[in-house]
Amino acid sequence: MGRPDEPGDDEPGDDGRVEAPPAAGWADLLADGRLPRFALICLGVWLNAADSLVTATIMPSVGAELGGYGYFSWATAGFLVGAILAGASAGRLSQLIGLGSATALAGLVTVVGCVMSAAAPDVGIFLAGRLVQGLGSGWISGFAMVAIALLFPERHLARVFAAVSGVWGVATLLGPLVGGLFAQGGDWRGVFWLFAAQALAFSAAAPFLLTGSTKTAGGPGVPWLQLGVLGLGVSAIAVADITHGAVLSLGLAAVGLAVLVLVLRIDDRARVRLLPHKAGDLATICGSGYAAMFALTAASMGFAIYGPPILQKLAGLSPLWAGYAIGAESLAWTVAALAVAGASGVWDARWVRIGALSVPVSLVILAWAMPSVSLVWVLVGGALLGAAFGWSWSFMSRRLMAALSDEDRAIGSSAITAVRQTGAAAGAAISGAAANLAGFSAGLTVESARTAAVWVFAAVLPLALAGAWAAFRMTGRAEVARA
Repeated sequence: MGRPDEPGDDEPGDDGRVEAPPAAGWADLLADGRLPRFALICLGVWLNAADSLVTATIMPSVGAELGGYGYFSWATAGFLVGAILAGASAGRLSQLIGLGSATALAGLVTVVGCVMSAAAPDVGIFLAGRLVQGLGSGWISGFAMVAIALLFPERHLARVFAAVSGVWGVATLLGPLVGGLFAQGGDWRGVFWLFAAQALAFSAAAPFLLTGSTKTAGGPGVPWLQLGVLGLGVSAIAVADITHGAVLSLGLAAVGLAVLVLVLRIDDRARVRLLPHKAGDLATICGSGYAAMFALTAASMGFAIYGPPILQKLAGLSPLWAGYAIGAESLAWTVAALAVAGASGVWDARWVRIGALSVPVSLVILAWAMPSVSLVWVLVGGALLGAAFGWSWSFMSRRLMAALSDEDRAIGSSAITAVRQTGAAAGAAISGAAANLAGFSAGLTVESARTAAVWVFAAVLPLALAGAWAAFRMTGRAEVARA
C-alpha cells in the first residue's frame, strides 16, 4: 500500500509484482529537516546494539568484584529476554501513547537499567539491571523501526536501513572494545554510566524530534496474553542457550519454538493483536518475510559465538585477532549494505535472493574451512555471511513494510526487531546444543574444537535453506491481500 503522501509507491505492477520506489540520494534523505530524526534513530540503534554486546569484555571484571561467575551467561540472556518482549510490544505501545512519548519513556527505562548495573552492590542487582536495560533497549530499537516506517518516505527506506546496518556493524566492533577499555582501566561500572548518559540525551531529544506521528486507533488495550505466552517461549529459548546438557538444550529450544508458533495462532484470533494480519501465513509477503528474517538470523549465530574460541584453539590466534577475524562478518555487512543502498527496480528482489542464497553457501564454506584452519577461507566465509545480510536486509525490511496496511504499520515495523532478536536467541541455542554434543561443554580440546567447527554450522544449515526458500517466496509473490 502506498503512503498517503506518496501515491503509487510500492504498488503492484502489471506483472503482479511489487514495484520498488525510485532510489533517492543521501542528500535528499537528510534534507527537509530529516537529519536530526535520522541521527536520533542511529543513536537509538547504537544504544541497543552496543549495550547488548558490551558485557562480552567486562564480565570477568564484574565477576571478580561481585562474584557470580556461574551467572555470566545470564547477563546476556536476561538482556535478550527483555529486549525481545519490548521489541514485540513497541508498535502497540507507540499507538497507545504516541511515538515521541513512548521513545522518551524507553530512553528513561534504559537509564534506570544502566544505573542499576553501574551501582550494583551484588550480582543479583547487576543482572536485574541487565534485564531492565534489555527492556529499554528493545523498546528503543522497536520505536526506531516504527519511526522509520512512519516518518521517512518510501524512496529513502533502503538507505535508512543501510545506515542502520552500518551502525550495527560499528557497534559490533566498538561495543566490546569500549567495554574492554573500561575494564582494563579498572572501572567497568563506567561503561554503564556512559550508556546512561547517552540514553538520557536520547530520551530528552525524542519528544522534539519524533513529531509528525500521533496516537492511532490501532486497537484497544495491550495484547497481554500474547506477550505472556511470548515471554514463556523466549525464556525457554534463553535457558536453552545457557544449558550445558545438549539433550536438555535441544528440548528447551524445541519447546520455545513450539510456543512461538502458538503465539502466532493465538494472535490470529485475538481482538487486540501483537502482530500484523497474516503474520504467520507464508503465502503473504508479511508472513514469508518474517519467516525469512527469523530463519536466516538464526542460521548466522554460530560463527559469532563459536568462531573466536575455535580459532584460538585450532589456529593459535590471540583473543584480539580471533575477534578481528570474526569482525570480517560485520565489516562485510556494513560495506555490502552501503554498496547496494541505491539499488531499485528489479534489483530490489534480486539482492534479497542473492543475499538469502549466500547464507547457506557461507555456512558450507565455514564448515569446511574452520576444522582445517584455512584462515583465508574462514575470512571468505565470514565475509560472505555478513555480505548476505548487507545485500538483502534493507530490501527485505522495505518490502515487508510496503506490504503492511496503515493499521498494521506500527506493530509490523517494530516486529522486525523482535523477530530478528528471537531468531538470534533460537540460533544461539541450536548452535550451542550442537557444540555441546560435539564435546564443547566438557572442555575445549583440539578434537572437540574440530568437531564443533563442523556441527555448529551443519546444525543450522536446514534453517538457512528454509530462510532462503521463504525469501524467494517473499520476492516472488504480489501482496494482493494484506488483511
